[in-house]
Amino acid sequence: MKNKRKICIIVNSRANYGRIKTVLLALQSHPEINLQLVVGASAVLQRFGDIREIIENDGLSITNIVYSVIEGENPTTMAKSTGLAIIELSTIFENLQPDVVLTVADRYETLATAVAASYMNIPLAHTQGGEVTGSIDESVRHAITKLAHIHFPSTKLAKNNLIRLGEDPATIYMTGCPAMDIAANTDLSIDADFFKRYKGVGPDIDPNKPYLVVLQHPVTTEFGKGFDQIKETIKAVSSINMQVVWLWPNIDAGSDDVSKGIRIFREREKPKYIHFYKNFSPEDFIKLIANCLCQIGNSSSAIREGAFLGVPAVNIGTRQNGRECGKNVIHVDYKNEEIQNAIKIQISHGKYERSDIFGRGNTGKLIAEILATSKLKIQKKLHF
Repeated sequence: MKNKRKICIIVNSRANYGRIKTVLLALQSHPEINLQLVVGASAVLQRFGDIREIIENDGLSITNIVYSVIEGENPTTMAKSTGLAIIELSTIFENLQPDVVLTVADRYETLATAVAASYMNIPLAHTQGGEVTGSIDESVRHAITKLAHIHFPSTKLAKNNLIRLGEDPATIYMTGCPAMDIAANTDLSIDADFFKRYKGVGPDIDPNKPYLVVLQHPVTTEFGKGFDQIKETIKAVSSINMQVVWLWPNIDAGSDDVSKGIRIFREREKPKYIHFYKNFSPEDFIKLIANCLCQIGNSSSAIREGAFLGVPAVNIGTRQNGRECGKNVIHVDYKNEEIQNAIKIQISHGKYERSDIFGRGNTGKLIAEILATSKLKIQKKLHF
């Protein structure tokens, strides 16, 4: 009997899970695959919305848990967390003996996965390579590309960038982004209890009334500026007389500064129109942004899923500099007036035409089949 190919995937954050969920489900149901699902980093921390229950409710079995986050949310702890993750994942890979490791996008935990796997002679697959953005993510993403043996870019331009980086075209599969699968196949309607299920802090959100969604992360290459940056967003959003769903930032360096600004505003002003949440399931997050009047901040979800759904978005600052985007996005600086004016423009514009720039909704099964059948090798060379 043919042995099943063992494929190990690391889920490191709430966003990371949404970007890989359909691949996980496709791999778990594939007759020739033994899925090894490892959950770690902020995905297992309660203050960032521990998502293990969501994963298990989706019918997925968790193989291992890895704890690797060092508190502090500054550049030093970020570097140390990367090193600790390499140590912990090396042990897990030694025990699991995967045939392939799949790592997602451009986070520091993603880099740790890539380093551990490549040094242990385990073929490495990578999603979302070849894209251009700001922050340290830009450097990390391309570093992972040079360690990866199989590439799953989301766009045609990203594929071409991978080729220009010296990757073998035969190892590059233009599959699109798996997050589009959820956007394409989810009933976007929301019920009366939609917001109550996720609790959070603040006045109730009425799903029958207009609302905004805000999600702003720290920019690691602008460490120390997060507090002032989030204050400008708060001023702008506060000027719009509308309900607001505000999600907490990720764990990157500078997260404490952004969170501090939000907490000070919340406790001092006690806004009667803003509710703060840790996270939503992937499907409910899609419903959340699909039904909002405008998404505000610097999350790539406003650009990726937002383009597919045609959701008006205001992208603030440098975190997404250079990323491909659809017509649904207005880019602004960290300035109250610019943010405020852009929000008003987007609200008055309404929904945009959908764009399939990041995929058409069939990515999960494509990636699973490629991982199940592709020829594996560990030696790499520059290919020109």
